[in-house]
Amino acid sequence: MRSGKTGLCSGDYRRKFRYYAQVDYLTALSAFVQTAEAGSFVAAGRQLGLTASAVGKAVARLEEQLQVRLFHRNTRNMALTEEGRMFLERCQRILAEMEAAHAELAQTHVAPRGRLRISLPLVAMLLTPVLADFMAAYPEVQLDLDFSDRLVDVIEEGFDVVVRTGQPSDSRLMSRNVGRFRSRIVAAPDYLKAHGTPGTPADLARHHCLRQRSPTTGKLRPWPLASEGKSLPETMSATAVDPLIYLAVAGRGIACLPPFAVRQEIADGRLVSLLESHIREVEQFSVLWPASRQVTPKLRAFVEFMASHLKPENQGL
Repeated sequence: MRSGKTGLCSGDYRRKFRYYAQVDYLTALSAFVQTAEAGSFVAAGRQLGLTASAVGKAVARLEEQLQVRLFHRNTRNMALTEEGRMFLERCQRILAEMEAAHAELAQTHVAPRGRLRISLPLVAMLLTPVLADFMAAYPEVQLDLDFSDRLVDVIEEGFDVVVRTGQPSDSRLMSRNVGRFRSRIVAAPDYLKAHGTPGTPADLARHHCLRQRSPTTGKLRPWPLASEGKSLPETMSATAVDPLIYLAVAGRGIACLPPFAVRQEIADGRLVSLLESHIREVEQFSVLWPASRQVTPKLRAFVEFMASHLKPENQGL
């Protein structure tokens, strides 16, 4: 019994020691950063609510633990050593991250509110029912929507968040995949009756193909077929999805479109889905926001809402 009790107390002591050691180390880091920024122990002490002696001892303990000198000291002034300069940059980032984490946690209980500026691709105009549901769920958030297929600079142009298709590539941005979808190749029954139904991707060379063109690059967007090759014709092209849907329903040709864009047309028989076994790619919606900015309640609410409402089972994707 005695040895067990002693072991328990010893374990408790070790845990408490590690806790207080971590707290003391963070205090020393704060003392070091404040001293470096203020230029003296006295000025740092005023900022931290400590005596100059306490700040000096904290920095000295830190130097002893690191086994390096962080400051050159004399009776008149003090300056960072080369090691101190390198260490300062790291410490500032650590403390800034901790401050941001505290602020983020403090806001978890704050109701989402305020203006949320969002950039979305033109195809996302077809997701307006989801956006309407978000507005109903969060009436104190004012959406400022910018629909464009151009590659916006999220940070420079002041967007809070962007929704994009495809793989994100900007390292300055945090991202979350909020939905996946497989494009559909569709045509109207009247068109197929008049021109025949393609059985393989190669058959498309003999058909009228309604193509989408990137408004940013001017290039035709490829269809996600396993063997499209270079034979896919261009009967007409448009930078927006809506005219392609209209012309496909009117029997003017075959189009490749997002599933949510033609879900109703397929359901009521105005369009027929083709070559499904030959479609090889799955595309995704991603939500992106600046990594340097704090995740506000309104941003967190939007990301979580989109992730839950753009699931394939919810959208027929």
